[in-house]
Amino acid sequence: MPRNPGEPAGSGFLDPLPYGYVYVGARVAPPSRGPFVRRDRERERVLARFRVLSEELEDLPAVVSSTVYEAVFMPPLEGAPRFDAVLIVTVATPADVARVLTSAPYRQLDGELVMTARNTRRIGETGDDPSAVFLLNHFTAPDPERAVAVWEELARWYVDRLGVDNSTLLQPLDDASWTLVNHVRLPGGPVRFLLAQITRPDFFRRVRSTLRAEGMRARPVFYRRR
Repeated sequence: MPRNPGEPAGSGFLDPLPYGYVYVGARVAPPSRGPFVRRDRERERVLARFRVLSEELEDLPAVVSSTVYEAVFMPPLEGAPRFDAVLIVTVATPADVARVLTSAPYRQLDGELVMTARNTRRIGETGDDPSAVFLLNHFTAPDPERAVAVWEELARWYVDRLGVDNSTLLQPLDDASWTLVNHVRLPGGPVRFLLAQITRPDFFRRVRSTLRAEGMRARPVFYRRR
């Protein structure tokens, strides 16, 4: 029997959202040592500019919402993205993404197009709580479709072990550096989240070993809404 729209599948999975996404990042002043992101005057200027253009983008008929993020914690992992200012635009449908990319506000953005995407899997509602910390976890993988299946398996571990109640998985519409990007509202700050992982013995047995066996790499960056 087919599921009803929105009915959970498996461990809390819901039907994908119908939207398209535009993910833009800017490297302004990422930390040169350690993971903690310090306040920076130039980044504040870029974030202010992003907020102005975000409001202009939201005036476009095809745009559902537009959210600006500032990095707060960037683990120093080889190959990890270094975007300390980010704009994510949610578009009515994936087919409408092209309208955003040709719009005047988008052309004024001083940032790099990281990816255009669609939502292929999700758990709960990630939302845009201004008091929350958000994770953008960037994955590389040799097989994109297999990567989605691996993500589903590991997502169950995070739901069961760490109490994560939301996740919006983004999969590129076109060629991109990342196979998947997972957008998550965290149940706490980045340090607490990372410690909760590594203090559980089955993290290394289930999560790390699975990624390694599948040839996948995860590159997380933690943000707050600005």
